[in-house]
Amino acid sequence: MKPVTFIVVIAVIAACTGIREGASITGELKKWHKVTLTFSGPDTGEAATPNPFLDYRLNVTFIKGSKRYTVPGYYAADGNASETGADGGDKWRVHFIPDEVGTWRYKVSFRSGPGVAVNDSAEAGSPVAFDLLEGTFDVAQTDKAGRDHRSKGRLQYVGERYLRFAESGEYFIKGGADSPENFLGYVDFDGTFDLAGLDREGEAKGGSFLHAWEFHQRDWHLGDPTWKGGKGKNIIGALNYLASKGMNSVYFLTYNIDGGDGQDVWPWTGPDERYRFDCSKFGQWELVFSHMDRLGLMLHVVTQETENDQGLDGGELGSQRKLYYRELIARFGHHLALVWNLGEENTNTDAQRREFAGFFKHNDPYDHPVVVHSYPGRYDEVYNPLLGFAGLDGPSLQMNETGSDTHSETIRWIERSAAAGHNWIVCLDEYGHGSNGVKPDATDPAHDQPRKNCLWGNLMAGGAGVEWYFGYTSPHNDLNCEDWRSRDHMWDLTRHALEFFQRYLPFQRMSSADSLVSRGWCLAEPGNTYAVYLPEGGTTGLSLAAGSYTLRWYNPRSGGELLNGSITDVIGPGMVSLGDPPSSSDKDWVILCTKINTRKD
Repeated sequence: MKPVTFIVVIAVIAACTGIREGASITGELKKWHKVTLTFSGPDTGEAATPNPFLDYRLNVTFIKGSKRYTVPGYYAADGNASETGADGGDKWRVHFIPDEVGTWRYKVSFRSGPGVAVNDSAEAGSPVAFDLLEGTFDVAQTDKAGRDHRSKGRLQYVGERYLRFAESGEYFIKGGADSPENFLGYVDFDGTFDLAGLDREGEAKGGSFLHAWEFHQRDWHLGDPTWKGGKGKNIIGALNYLASKGMNSVYFLTYNIDGGDGQDVWPWTGPDERYRFDCSKFGQWELVFSHMDRLGLMLHVVTQETENDQGLDGGELGSQRKLYYRELIARFGHHLALVWNLGEENTNTDAQRREFAGFFKHNDPYDHPVVVHSYPGRYDEVYNPLLGFAGLDGPSLQMNETGSDTHSETIRWIERSAAAGHNWIVCLDEYGHGSNGVKPDATDPAHDQPRKNCLWGNLMAGGAGVEWYFGYTSPHNDLNCEDWRSRDHMWDLTRHALEFFQRYLPFQRMSSADSLVSRGWCLAEPGNTYAVYLPEGGTTGLSLAAGSYTLRWYNPRSGGELLNGSITDVIGPGMVSLGDPPSSSDKDWVILCTKINTRKD
């Protein structure tokens, strides 16, 4: 015990004198900014024995007052592998996001032993190297603003139908890209290549799906991140473009081999490995994800797909899957806006899904939301058993061929989850058969079907937003998309919807109220604010509570300011006519009916 006691005493003395006793602390020491602690420990390598990923376990507990976050760490090779490509070294690392200004303490647990990384027991293995080190660091207020997530804080599940940012209190509705799902199959990432071509019935076909993102080279800006002498510009440019269109989320797989689509994304040192991870590839992913934070893009992390959801431990929560999940949490769990998806078109059992979700809830110190994606027609089978289960925060819906059931299905799962006592965030993340989805602007310039049925169908039901899938029969599809400008107008249409909700509605207090209108869909906070969407235009009647209200019209096809229709003021109670739109009466319109002196926030 004496050597351990000596280490603790030295650590305390060092902390008092301002020395960062054994830990290199980097990053801007500010609230909601990434703080990285790097330790010098066993000098090893990705292929070494003992396995540095499986046979060592680094956890660091960060403490301030009553707050405690135990954050898993990871083996970081030489500490700069994204640049050097190193597969060996003596650096061990943990990322932490402080959510309070002031002095934080940290305590280190570093243990070794066979399989210790996937052992929950605090006493598993034996202490090694810098185990029991302690220290402090001081955190100042953030200086960020605008879209940067560091100005808003962590995006959290708060028991309601919408996620909310912890710092700003802003409720979140997502709009973004579901395609390409193999976004991380990118030529400039180390160890990334195509395993084989794809020629399956009903799927995208081709010999290569690896992305170069050359169309977005022009969107990279001076000062944006790169690695290895200028690599990465195109994927960074693609994200810049998407953010410039007002989008706020990107859906991507972290594992699509073992029969999956694309066959070009995996985190391990090779496609046949499951217990050793590629430090330089992970470091390059982190550079991209950190840029997404600055741009205000949420990470929708899809951990597997239907073709490979039995690939780890035969579909069970065994050592392979636990280690995979732990590494994802350790390396990327610090990102402020992140959702864990248990699988695309998932075919695991209910018991397995519960175990997977439980692992994330137990091991993710930041308690990011957890969702699961399902085929159309399997909703009841997959989601009914999970109603009321605190480990799952929502369904990731895939709709039918036309998306015509989006509105009703969104309402159904909102209502069922509320009745079960655990409100779900209900998002639409794919619509149509694999051949369908959102077509390029050149093929479908108006995008009437996805705009009406899916986008407004979800939002007017109280849904939490959409991500757009690109069907495999179209150019720039779900696997080979190289140019997000191919759907430039779809991003505009999505932004118009998001802006209407964020600018004009207290949507977090509103619920579906279709029974109040004679035509169309209604979202309402009765007696205060009503939004009415008319997919086919025309007019409708609205049953109002007592009061005087103003009427304004919003064009979902072009966005912009609110407009006057043929009627500008109405009085309740009772059913009132909302009049005619400003123009184009055969097109879709949104009507905002607001009680005089109603508050939005």
